Amino acid sequence: QVQVVESGGGLVQPGGSLRLSCAASRNRFSITVIGWYRQAPGKQRELVAVISSSGRTNYADSVKGRFTINRDNAKNTVYLQMNSLKPEDTAVYYCNARTIVDNSWGQGTQVTVSS
Repeated sequence: QVQVVESGGGLVQPGGSLRLSCAASRNRFSITVIGWYRQAPGKQRELVAVISSSGRTNYADSVKGRFTINRDNAKNTVYLQMNSLKPEDTAVYYCNARTIVDNSWGQGTQVTVSS
């Protein structure tokens, strides 16, 4: 199974920026889609942004224009650049990687947006 490890969370003021990274282990099967989900206290986990092996992206409406996802296939790593952060972006952010046989989740990284 693919292993994924997130990094880059932290505390930031409203309007600030953070970049999350997710490094995926090499696997027998190629990763087809990789990206980020988040879960705020008392809420369900939701999609933030994902990117396919061909580079096609999908963003939640709430982050369009503020977040950018990109993928370095050579490093098997995906990045989430988060700009203009808002308090409502506060959540645990999880990396998810899918192959034709696996659906793997990371442990999560906390992002807190607060003054």
